[in-house]
Amino acid sequence: MINAKTRKAIFKAFIIFALLAAAIYLFRISGLDEVLNKQWMDAHIRGRGFTGYALFLLLAAGFTAVGCPRQLIGFFAGYVYGALFGTIMGATGALLGCALAFYYARFAGRKVIEARLGARTAKLNNFLKKDPFQMTVVVRLLPVGSNILTNLIAGVTSISSLSFLSGSIVGYIPQTFIFALLGSGVNVDPVWRTTISAVLLVISSLLGYRLYKSYRIETTLDD
Repeated sequence: MINAKTRKAIFKAFIIFALLAAAIYLFRISGLDEVLNKQWMDAHIRGRGFTGYALFLLLAAGFTAVGCPRQLIGFFAGYVYGALFGTIMGATGALLGCALAFYYARFAGRKVIEARLGARTAKLNNFLKKDPFQMTVVVRLLPVGSNILTNLIAGVTSISSLSFLSGSIVGYIPQTFIFALLGSGVNVDPVWRTTISAVLLVISSLLGYRLYKSYRIETTLDD
């Protein structure tokens, strides 16, 4: 049986998905998608070359670093760049935000984080040190946990930054693609892309839960 915490986490992911799908519908019937597409996005990001890419990544990194759900970053990346390139930009932006929080914890916020989250730090350290890259991928694929807390706590553990950041980018890609595909539906094939995204989210959640059970993480990382 799926425990209460896991059910709550999966439900939260689907609530975010439902809200974004509703936003697509409202954008389409109100015409706001055309306004944003032709004005703000074109003026500041789309078609602006390196400056546009840099601005998007800067915004994505900043919002992710302070706790914005990476699913939202993937959604807006898909809206701006389309599903495939949006996945790359969304995952890269989330990784930069992850790195900001990680290095803040490692070099500046260690005392505060250890004072507040000491027990969780020990648990995550014991889990990740078995195989830092693989275990980080597993954590990122799970339907549970907080992205920003994971970043901060990992920063004060003994694992290498290379293992944690490379494992994070691999683990970010599946959900980033799902939400980038959803975001791309604002402009192209909204019904089909929303449907496919929903199916992929169900599959991703089920696979994540299998990992959750197979690695017995409920006894290690529930906090």
